[in-house]
Amino acid sequence: MATAQAQSYEYTVLGKDGKPLTGRIEAPSEQAVAARLRELGLSATTITPVSTSGLNREITIGSKRAKPKDVALALRQLATMVDAGLSLPRALTVLQLQSEGQPLATILEPVAQDVADGLELSVAMAKHPKVFTPVTLAMVKAGESGGFMAEALSAVATILERELALKQAVKGAMVYPVVILIMAVVAVTAMLLFIVPVFEGIFADAGADLPWATQILVKAAAFIRVGGIPIAIGIGVGIWWWRNHGHDIAVREKVDPIKLKAPIFGVLQQKVGMARFARNLATMVRVGVPIVPALETVGGTAGNLVIEQAVDRVREAVRTGVPLATAIEKEEIFPTMLRQMVAVGEDSGSLDVMLTKVADFYDAEVDTTAAALSSILEPLMIVFIGVIVGAMLIALYMPIFTMSDTVQ
Repeated sequence: MATAQAQSYEYTVLGKDGKPLTGRIEAPSEQAVAARLRELGLSATTITPVSTSGLNREITIGSKRAKPKDVALALRQLATMVDAGLSLPRALTVLQLQSEGQPLATILEPVAQDVADGLELSVAMAKHPKVFTPVTLAMVKAGESGGFMAEALSAVATILERELALKQAVKGAMVYPVVILIMAVVAVTAMLLFIVPVFEGIFADAGADLPWATQILVKAAAFIRVGGIPIAIGIGVGIWWWRNHGHDIAVREKVDPIKLKAPIFGVLQQKVGMARFARNLATMVRVGVPIVPALETVGGTAGNLVIEQAVDRVREAVRTGVPLATAIEKEEIFPTMLRQMVAVGEDSGSLDVMLTKVADFYDAEVDTTAAALSSILEPLMIVFIGVIVGAMLIALYMPIFTMSDTVQ
């Protein structure tokens, strides 16, 4: 007998407090869904098949690594289930079942088993450092110590969602320029490989003296024909090297300061770093993580070594008894507004509130800067392509004009 093909089902169960909880799992039938939920001590109120055909089917071809957005969603769902009264082992098992078929499920399964065996959630998560960030681990550990696991998980999910929004804003600003640049490279390469040689043959047959611009173009075409493949291999090797060594300290010590000084992009990266620093520190302070461990954790989340090293110096100063505002005041990388808000928050006992306001401000600044960057680069890149292609066409036609004048 053929085995029934699994499909997605959405279910609703009631938590201990009577609140409905929804989820989605893959199973051969509704009866199989109900049986799995009963094994967890849950009784389904509704089980509905979900169509996954056509455009609604999620494409999973490609990377098998758990995506940050899936981790953020999983932590949000876990917070909801824990808040509704489910025990942590049971909530993790439900979460793993509804993630079945996704890369995240292969991570949640051992985490759920470790927690069921008696390990703390933070310890179980720490076995998967590529999935769960240091901030996530620190927040979960704080929730375990303080007895507010649901709040800690919800806060972590918020941090990850904000981080994804920041990355999306920066990527959105970069997509158009990168696409235009690729188009320019393709257009120039095609002209050098296929069009210039044709004109070169015509000029050679005519015995015309080539202007200097045309000579440069002909030599460039000859160079591309000979060196095109080595150049492509070199670019490929360079990309491979960067992916494997771009995060090395020795490389970042040279590259990261340049990133912050780059026109427009440097300002954008600084704002992203400040937003990450302020939001992560605010959230960790709010859930009760001591300031020194919090600084130790958030330092590595800024995304730039210059900011990370500044945070490290601030942490060491705070460890010796220096107020946070005073330590930050000595670091030029932190903008004046952040320094003042930290000072006010420290004096009023509302540091987390002030840092959250700073993070919200820089989140908005990143969106504004990214939008402005796109609007500035779009016409510039179009003009850039026009100038390059136009200059090549002029260089090709200059000998023709010269020959026409000679004939006349």
